[in-house]
Amino acid sequence: MSQPAFEIQRHVEFYETDMAGIVHFSNFFRYMETCEHAFVRSLDHELHGVLDGLETGWPRVNASCDYRAPARFGDLLTIRLRIAEVRTRSVRYRFEIVRDETLVAEGSIAAAHVAITPDGIKAVPLPEQLRQKLLTLITDHNRA
Repeated sequence: MSQPAFEIQRHVEFYETDMAGIVHFSNFFRYMETCEHAFVRSLDHELHGVLDGLETGWPRVNASCDYRAPARFGDLLTIRLRIAEVRTRSVRYRFEIVRDETLVAEGSIAAAHVAITPDGIKAVPLPEQLRQKLLTLITDHNRA
């Protein structure tokens, strides 16, 4: 796989495991989201805030995860983020979660950029500065 645009590391906490001592499947979505939040902050942007007078957010429109190997309490996981697609109003990320280069899980999240108004939630274009940064990272990191 290509070079990641961003990565974080974290240890598996006891409360994240099930009765078999393996990370509960739902926590992998949290790991991906935590990596996404850190990545967006590294680009000087927030996932929830006010932009041009509008309250904005990034609801998920799709999320998936395929599990390849178990992770257990105390394991050090590396969560790698790649930008799969940048559209006018949304972004799709791909993730790898590894332990010592063993692929534990891989997944994706697609998030829409929305304005939250009294009339409801409406998809709006990505902030241009953020869009340009994301496009640069696709070009730099997702070449085969």
